[in-house]
Amino acid sequence: MRVLSLLSRPFTAAPKQAAPPVKAVANYLLVCVIVIAVFWLSLGMAGIALDFDFVEQYRTRIADGFLLTVELSAASLVISMLVGVPVAVGQGSRVLPVRYLCDLYVKLVRGTPLLVQIYLFYYIIGTAWGIDNKVVAGIVILSVFAGAYIAEIVRGSLLSIDEGQMEAARAVGFTRAQTVRHVVLPQLVARTLPALTGQFATIVKDSSLLSVIAVIELTQTVREITATNYNFFGGFLLLGGLYLCLTLPIMFVSKRFEKRFGYAH
Repeated sequence: MRVLSLLSRPFTAAPKQAAPPVKAVANYLLVCVIVIAVFWLSLGMAGIALDFDFVEQYRTRIADGFLLTVELSAASLVISMLVGVPVAVGQGSRVLPVRYLCDLYVKLVRGTPLLVQIYLFYYIIGTAWGIDNKVVAGIVILSVFAGAYIAEIVRGSLLSIDEGQMEAARAVGFTRAQTVRHVVLPQLVARTLPALTGQFATIVKDSSLLSVIAVIELTQTVREITATNYNFFGGFLLLGGLYLCLTLPIMFVSKRFEKRFGYAH
């Protein structure tokens, strides 16, 4: 019966219902083939010939840029969590200056482009406070930027926890610390982990903007190489592929967390 269904309706599935594995794989491969075919046809119509011979010549520089992107992203994720969690808690503080400071920080960061923040921080705040190391400045900028988004993720998760659970915990004699440890934290981790994993993928992509202050990460490395060999299409296609090598596994892990913790429900 299942085989008959696959043969009779190979391209359809019930709304909001996962397709059978064989059907899902077949359709995903079909979509990939169509996308690649359209892209390849577009290259031919535009008269563009791709050349990746430069990869062997510049493999060391490309690898160094790739590793620096990973290091920047990982360091920024850790620091942004150290920023975002206290800010999320501070937004509910009884002390009004603290509450409004955290709220203003989130609004300013989320309401302005990262590119603007990079220029303002590096050339004004960084210069004023003597931060001349571009890598350090890049990590700080990404951390401050991502911290605002993490604060909103954590704040939303905290607000979604039923107040009745807190009252029940107090009713059975839990202290405040025990309530946080046994009631709040387990739910907070389950509700924020998928979104935090997705935020890591965003940090990886956003790190490319640090090339505007000449941080020699992956994007800046490829820009310097293409400025030498003028192979812009091959260089930036390679760049996109390398970023996908970083972000696709992260997005896969995020999806697994969603299923594991029932995040989507």
